[in-house]
Amino acid sequence: MSPRFRGDDAILSPEARVDLREAVAWIAQDNPRAAEDLRVAIRHAAELLGEHPEMGKQRRDLAPESVRFLVLRGFPYILVYRANAVPPRILRVLHGARDLPEVLQDLERE
Repeated sequence: MSPRFRGDDAILSPEARVDLREAVAWIAQDNPRAAEDLRVAIRHAAELLGEHPEMGKQRRDLAPESVRFLVLRGFPYILVYRANAVPPRILRVLHGARDLPEVLQDLERE
C-alpha cells in the first residue's frame, strides 16, 4: 500500500517512490511494523512540507539552493526535496548512511 497524499502535500518523484518501496521492502523483512511506520512518517513529512516547504536544511555543498534536506524523525532516512516547486517535490528518500555526494551528483545545479 502506498501512502495517500492530499492535494497540497509534497509529492514524490518517480525516483523517490522507488526509494520508498525499496526501503519499506528492506525493513519489512525484519520488522513489518517499522516498515509501516516509515510509510506513515513519509506521509506526515509530506503534509508538513506542503505547509512549510522551507523547513528543511539547505546543503549547498550537495545540491542547488532550491533543494532542501529533511531528516525523518525516528528513522535514519533523509528526504531530499525541491522547496520551490508547488507543491514541493520529494526527489529522493535516502538512508543517511548513503554516500550523499555520489547519489546526488546528478541533481541539476542552478
